[in-house]
Amino acid sequence: MPVPQTQRPTAAFVGASWLALMVGSLSYLIGLWNAQMALNEKGYYLTLLLYGLFSAVSLQKSVRDRLEGLRVTGLYFGLCWVSLGIAIVLLVVGLWNATLGLSEKGFYAMAFLLSLFAAVAVQKNVRDMALHDGDADAMDRSADF
Repeated sequence: MPVPQTQRPTAAFVGASWLALMVGSLSYLIGLWNAQMALNEKGYYLTLLLYGLFSAVSLQKSVRDRLEGLRVTGLYFGLCWVSLGIAIVLLVVGLWNATLGLSEKGFYAMAFLLSLFAAVAVQKNVRDMALHDGDADAMDRSADF
């Protein structure tokens, strides 16, 4: 199956995607650093961010692989969706039960979701640029993001 033609993402979109990823992730991490919570609770929220980012990128890569005719098993594709859902549900449950103010809970939720969305956009840009440039090695590294 031929690889679909894509346009190279603009520098502005690439920069905005990276900036959104950095702002979302760093805001979340700075919020954790300054939070008045136990170290194990901070570890929980840090692990959720890392798990969520990995899940989002893995799902984006799986969706894109399928669109380009690359084989992705239904089991892996389903696990990607379930994994992303679990990360979001765990964040919601953690924030629901946390003894944080509503503004803090909203801050963590928004920073988390911004980070997930931006990670997907960054991965898409990496893949689009590699596809547009015809760089087979970069395509192989696109999952590395």
